Amino acid sequence: MGFDASNFWTLVVPAMSLAALGWAVPRILAIWWPEGVKWLMGLALVSTLLMAALGAAFFALLYRMQGVDLGDLYGTQGLGALAHFGWLSLISALLWGPLMVLSLAGVPKNWVKEVW
Repeated sequence: MGFDASNFWTLVVPAMSLAALGWAVPRILAIWWPEGVKWLMGLALVSTLLMAALGAAFFALLYRMQGVDLGDLYGTQGLGALAHFGWLSLISALLWGPLMVLSLAGVPKNWVKEVW
């Protein structure tokens, strides 16, 4: 039961990448986002939707890197393939969701016009 490098590259690195994206997406969007509590709620919604799309694309990329032809996958399952990647993205919210919430909580400290 030693260290297996294949598990590191196939499990740990993708999980850490999604978690880092969960933190970075709201911070990057906040650069251009207006200040205010209502705008912060909008930022949370847009960040969540963007992370859901990025998560699905991330899993599609992982499938492709493992040799799965996405055209064949879509051809055999139709919209089921999109639902599958959506489901994987939803499950991955357990990784990126908490970090996104923490990132969003830190956004108001950089406000100069509005007060939290």
